[in-house]
Amino acid sequence: MNRNRLLIGLAVAIVIGLLASRYVYKQVQAATARPGAATTQVVVAGTRLPLGSRLRSEDLKLASWPAGQQLPGSYSRIEDCVNRAVISSVVENEPILESKLAPKESGAGLSAVIPEGMRAVSVRVDDVVAVAGFTMPGTMVDVQVTATPPGGNASVTNTILEDVRVMAAGQQVEQDKEGKPKTISVVTLLVNPQEANKLTMASTEGRIHLALRNTVDTKEAKPAPVYMSSLLGAPAPKPAVKSVPVRHVDPPISVEVIRGDKRAETTFKQ
Repeated sequence: MNRNRLLIGLAVAIVIGLLASRYVYKQVQAATARPGAATTQVVVAGTRLPLGSRLRSEDLKLASWPAGQQLPGSYSRIEDCVNRAVISSVVENEPILESKLAPKESGAGLSAVIPEGMRAVSVRVDDVVAVAGFTMPGTMVDVQVTATPPGGNASVTNTILEDVRVMAAGQQVEQDKEGKPKTISVVTLLVNPQEANKLTMASTEGRIHLALRNTVDTKEAKPAPVYMSSLLGAPAPKPAVKSVPVRHVDPPISVEVIRGDKRAETTFKQ
C-alpha cells in the first residue's frame, strides 16, 4: 500500500514537472517572438580595444540587451562614443560604458588615461627584469633598485616603490656601443610626481628591477635593504664616516723679560 502511494506521488510529481517545464518553454518562445518588446540596443566593442585607443565607428556595433536591465553608463548610439579614448582595455562584445572612457577634451593615447595629479614614467628594462613578459598593462609591481651608495664599497638592493600600476609595456630598437641595433623592453609606470623623481634617479644611477604582485594585494611590505655582504654571510657594512682633518696648532712660546728689579712674561705665537 505504501509502495503504491509512493509510485502515485512520484508520477504526480513527474507530471507537474513536465507541465511546469512546458509552461516555461512557451514563455521563452513568446519572449523570443517579441524581440522588440523584450530587448533594447546597446553599444559594444566590435573588436578588442587596447588601453588609450580612440573609438571609431568601425570599432563599435549595436547588440541586443534585455530591456530595463541596461548597465549604468551604457550607450544606445554609436555616434555618442566616437572619438572618445578608452581608459582600460576592452574585449570584443563588451558594452562601452562612460566609466571606461576618457573625457571628450582629453584626446586619445596614453596621455588621455593619466589621472589628474599623476605621471607616466617609462623605464628601460630587459626581459628578465620585466618578469619574463608577464608585466602587462594593468598589472601591479614593486620597483627595486640595485646600486652602490656614495662612499660605499658594497652593492645594496632596496624597494623604492610599492604597488605601482603598469600602464604600458613594449619594445623599442636602439643601437649598442658598436652601432648595431638591439631590442630593449620599455615599461611605463603610473606614479605621482615625487615617485617620478625617485624612479628617474633609480634608472639613472642604478639598475631597475620589477617584482610582479597580486592586483588585490595592496599592503605595504616595506622590506629592509639587502646588502651584497649579507648574502655571503657577512654583516652589513657600516656607513662610511668622512674624516675631518685636524689642524695642528703649536703651543705659544713664553719669554721672561727682566728690567732692573721688574720681571715680565711675554708670550709669542709660533
